[in-house]
Amino acid sequence: MKALMDLGAWTLDQIRHVGRLAIFALHLFKELPASLSRFGLVVQQVHFIGNYSLVIVAVSGLFVGFVLALQGYYILVRYGSEQALGVMVALSLARELGPVVAALLFAGRAGTSLTAEIGLMRAGEQVAAMEMMGVDPVRRVLAPRFWGVMISLPLLAAIFTAVGIVGAWLVGVPMIGIDGGAFWSQMQDGVDVSTDVCYSMIKAVVFAVAIGLISLFQGYNARPTPEGVSRATTRTVVISSLMVLGLDFILTALMFSV
Repeated sequence: MKALMDLGAWTLDQIRHVGRLAIFALHLFKELPASLSRFGLVVQQVHFIGNYSLVIVAVSGLFVGFVLALQGYYILVRYGSEQALGVMVALSLARELGPVVAALLFAGRAGTSLTAEIGLMRAGEQVAAMEMMGVDPVRRVLAPRFWGVMISLPLLAAIFTAVGIVGAWLVGVPMIGIDGGAFWSQMQDGVDVSTDVCYSMIKAVVFAVAIGLISLFQGYNARPTPEGVSRATTRTVVISSLMVLGLDFILTALMFSV
């Protein structure tokens, strides 16, 4: 009986969390157009969120391209199709690895930073001071950061994909000896901009919405203690990563189903 009561209490608690998140999201989305009136804040957040995440995303993309080229060559050479290495790498990066891995890296780097920043503002009573002065913290603090996430993540996903393709070329053409013309020509023939590239950007935008909402919500509702901020930061990484993987499955099933 007690186990059933505990399960019911946990279920009700999760429903309350979802309800608070929905109310928070509606408030945030309502303030997004007005926050663009102070475009300098948005640019500042794009620089802080995107520029500081660029190195880890680009370096990771390069090494992912290296690994894809090596593993892909060892598989394709068995069937005499090693010239198709370029299109295999491009489709793998554009459809899946580019937006997904970039989003996971972004959640670990930028998402946790946003949660910690907002949580510390809550702990330092800066958010309460804004509310006392009649300033809406959602419009002044959260909305520009959400715009920064929305702008930065699709660009970082595109950079990850491009750098990964370059890394695959470095391994496949100069090192292994695949014909460079075949590498690029088959890639151009096999990758469709209207589907593969556009779907990749759609995935990145959806992941950006999920990561932005989760990181800002966790920071805004964190307990105003060092332990509370630490727990909120941990929850941001865990929930964002699971959301990215779950949304990737759903989007892939919708986009590429026959």
